[in-house]
Amino acid sequence: MKIALPLLLGGAILYWMYRGFDFEHVRQVVLYEMDWTWMLLSFPFGILAQALRGWRWCLSLQPVVGAVRPTVAVNSIFLSYAASLVVPRVGEFTRCAVLKRWEGVSFTKALGTVVTERIVDLVLMLLIVGATLLFEMSTFGTFFRQTGTSLSSILSGFSWAGWLVTGICVVAMAILLHILLRHLSFYSKMKTTLADIWQGVVSLKNVRRLPLFALMTVGIWLCYFLHYYLTFFCFDFTRHLGLACAMVTFVVGSIAVIVPTPNGAGPWHFAVKTMLILYGVADEQALYFVLIVHTVQTLLVIALGVYAWLSLNFIKH
Repeated sequence: MKIALPLLLGGAILYWMYRGFDFEHVRQVVLYEMDWTWMLLSFPFGILAQALRGWRWCLSLQPVVGAVRPTVAVNSIFLSYAASLVVPRVGEFTRCAVLKRWEGVSFTKALGTVVTERIVDLVLMLLIVGATLLFEMSTFGTFFRQTGTSLSSILSGFSWAGWLVTGICVVAMAILLHILLRHLSFYSKMKTTLADIWQGVVSLKNVRRLPLFALMTVGIWLCYFLHYYLTFFCFDFTRHLGLACAMVTFVVGSIAVIVPTPNGAGPWHFAVKTMLILYGVADEQALYFVLIVHTVQTLLVIALGVYAWLSLNFIKH
């Protein structure tokens, strides 16, 4: 079910978007109409973004489990991204499993550091979204109107009494769960596991080179953006759009991949295509862009995953 449902969801969105689409012309665009130089120039930034994740993870792990080999950490990241193409979100567990097998690191403590990294990434992503919204508010307003997305209409469905009752129910469920767990035999084991995870979560305050950690975090997202932005120059119909359009579509695409489909397939296509149309790109050309860019970048993720799997087999446990 974990494999089938995301594939069905992504496939359904892609089918809805590309029904009646001329795929034969995609071959024409790929072979003769796009500039592959810019696509190839974007590859190092995609690779570097993942490598920086691995090196940053070494800094997070240091105060919790000691030093780990950067090669193993980076390869675990490569492999985790590839694994998430099969089962969305499984990559975080995959990289912890790799570290446990090759470095003997506690799985739960490693998972705790992953949670910390995700929190840091979320904070930075929210800052990027906030800044982009501030400078491109009119474009986002048009996007929300055309897609029928309205946060106010969703939240208006709850009255203050509704919020109060919901809060009380959540607290009551938490208390009930706590009481039940206290009477189950595996409660003490679960407490130990949660303690290990928490130790990883709070690892950030003990990172010795915090400025380097922050610099790597910024570098990761800058590389993600350049990996995406350089693909604009591959096509005549996007190379003139500029940084503002690239930033807006990057932010919208990053939000869309929250939907659990393999590498955001479907939601990412829809979100980025819709924003490109708002910037004056023709519907068919926008479809070419999202299909080609997403496919090529997904193939790069697969190639890095294969490389990591082969590389790890030559590293001693």
